[in-house]
Amino acid sequence: MTRKKIFGFCLVVMIVFVYSSRAEPTEEYAEKTGLSCEHCHLDSSGGGELTEAGEDYLEKLMQEPESAEMEPSPAKRSQFARYVRFIAGWLHIFTAIFWFGTILYVHLILKPAYAAHGLPKGEVRVGLVSMVVIGITGLILTHFRVSSLSILFETRFGILLLVKIGVFLLMVLTALITVFIIGPKLREKKRPKSIETKNHLTLEELKAFDGIDNRPAYFAFQGKVYDASKSGFWKDGVHFQRHRAGEDLTEFLEQAPHGEEKIPAMPRVAELLPSEPARAGSEKAFYFLAYFNLVAVFLIILILALWKWW
Repeated sequence: MTRKKIFGFCLVVMIVFVYSSRAEPTEEYAEKTGLSCEHCHLDSSGGGELTEAGEDYLEKLMQEPESAEMEPSPAKRSQFARYVRFIAGWLHIFTAIFWFGTILYVHLILKPAYAAHGLPKGEVRVGLVSMVVIGITGLILTHFRVSSLSILFETRFGILLLVKIGVFLLMVLTALITVFIIGPKLREKKRPKSIETKNHLTLEELKAFDGIDNRPAYFAFQGKVYDASKSGFWKDGVHFQRHRAGEDLTEFLEQAPHGEEKIPAMPRVAELLPSEPARAGSEKAFYFLAYFNLVAVFLIILILALWKWW
């Protein structure tokens, strides 16, 4: 079920990106001619099938570019430039699908609590590499698409592009704050000063049994605390690179490939007290930034939809 959800999210993002990228760089033509996109395209947002007037103008461009008062697009000046634009576009779309898919999966399926006590290294690597690739390829595509600053400030495409760039930069800023400032604080907060085995453990006390540095690997399920230290599936306190020891995993069982029948096979060592400590400032900041990034993903997808269909 989880794999189907992941595939569905990635498919939706991929469709939006692919279809929104079909529009050709018509803003410069509109700027030169003084006509709206719908004068030459059946789609009022530009791109796609041409009208009769658009076909005539295209033929005129092909035969006598100078008489049409239009220089060839920078992207068409050389075969090499076309290859560069194609490769940059492919990388931009692929990386965005991968990055956005990870954000949607972590936020909507695993929930931010999955990483609230320390950012998983895999997700951190995906985020940092994705931001670099998207930033570089975005600059390349903007160079090919935008021929003058007036396009950025005087066309609908340009204004939406500026908004998208602004949202992306905010995502980069929040990601860097989370990784290099909030993340270390969350890990420090989780690191135990001492371990004392009791018959009853609070959620805060349970975090000390994280399976790291030869500490026991405990987890809670439905108010009971179990010891997974001797299980080969809990190496270094991590279960299949997804769940971590020292946490209450009750709500995550539906993501597991097995049912709860596997859990009683492990030694039960304590009861989990129902009290839950208030979140620290770093943890509150983490949740805020996590949901901000989720909203940013939906906003960028909305901008892409506006480019194509509004």
